[in-house]
Amino acid sequence: MSIRIPEAMTAIEIRAPGGADMLVPAERPVPRPGPGEVLIKVAAAGVNRADVLQRKGVYPMPPGMPADVPGLEASGTVI
Repeated sequence: MSIRIPEAMTAIEIRAPGGADMLVPAERPVPRPGPGEVLIKVAAAGVNRADVLQRKGVYPMPPGMPADVPGLEASGTVI
């Protein structure tokens, strides 16, 4: 089965540290997985305490992750 991977996706960006009003939808390139990584077509995403603290600017993103896109929890299909 061949799956077409789009060039762009919608992500939620943290415009600046602060409240929920700092979360904005933005078009980003679809990431290309490297060795040992997978690409997930996200069906649902959750918000946990770490995401809230990242939005407030008081919790660092995991190494290798974009500094302005939260999302430590998601479910979907590995494509």
